[in-house]
Amino acid sequence: MIVGKSENKLLGFLPKIESFLAEKLKLSLHPNKVEVRKYHQGVDFLGYVVLPKHRKLRTKTKTRIFKKLKRRIAEYKSGVISEYTLEQSLNSYLGTLSHADSFDLQNELKNNFWFWLRE
Repeated sequence: MIVGKSENKLLGFLPKIESFLAEKLKLSLHPNKVEVRKYHQGVDFLGYVVLPKHRKLRTKTKTRIFKKLKRRIAEYKSGVISEYTLEQSLNSYLGTLSHADSFDLQNELKNNFWFWLRE
């Protein structure tokens, strides 16, 4: 990721970067994965959207977490996994959420967890 104020200046770096990667590292940039974006739009990176002053969890990641946790609860209820394993799953997801500005989302996940467990 390279951040700058001028789109033309940023695009000017591209040939130098491509040259360095090809000559020194024997690598190339993926043609569909190079883009210039406005700073306030954020950057999608490892399940998060990194914005200038905070990080948000990507919507797709949120959906996946809720779906997988509900499945883990079903596995626990059917005896496939232990209570300890279920708690590890919840804590893992809460750990993932801790890297983003997601206080409300963490509370929503915990509330759904207890609701699904009691169903």
